[in-house]
Amino acid sequence: MAEKLNVEKREEFGKGAARRIRSENKIPAVLYGHGTDPVHLVLPGHETALAARNANALLDLTLPDGESHLGLIKEIQRHPLSRNITHLDLILVRRGEKVEVDIPVYVTGEPVSPAIAVVDAQSLTLSVDALAVPESIEISVEEQEDGYQLFAGDVVLPQGTELITDPELLVVAVQLPRVEEEPEEETEGEETAEGEESSEDAEESSEESEKEE
Repeated sequence: MAEKLNVEKREEFGKGAARRIRSENKIPAVLYGHGTDPVHLVLPGHETALAARNANALLDLTLPDGESHLGLIKEIQRHPLSRNITHLDLILVRRGEKVEVDIPVYVTGEPVSPAIAVVDAQSLTLSVDALAVPESIEISVEEQEDGYQLFAGDVVLPQGTELITDPELLVVAVQLPRVEEEPEEETEGEETAEGEESSEDAEESSEESEKEE
């Protein structure tokens, strides 16, 4: 379901104008797609930040004159330190059309111990109804054993969606954890021998220096 937001058209541009917008707890954004001219908007900060927790959120944008658009979040720009949203890119969508989106993979359950689940693909690209974009794809590894593999083409997808990702892509594998071998410690005998060799080398070097003088 689309998140309803009352928005404004952006009239001022430039870094100074953008700073003023953000100082009012609002977010500059641009809406584009379907061959139309980009529409520059100002969105309410708090409501937009809540909606943007879902990377593929659909926004129902209503302007003061009553004009409305559906926009799918395409890109989120954030401040490097505060992580607050500084700008949004939105794709114009129409009811009934399908869009291609990257849906995150979420693994549930525990494989047979001591095996662990390794996620090779963090997301899958799907073609979905613009009004029914799933938040995630859930994959269970409950009671799966070492050697289990699940490829993109075998993932059970939500009804009405189509896989765009290569079906041969490995998504999740269950395997035994790797144990790194610790380097062997030197014995006291070896350390003593090395120490003796170093002492002998130093003596020889000293004798050679005396001869040269």
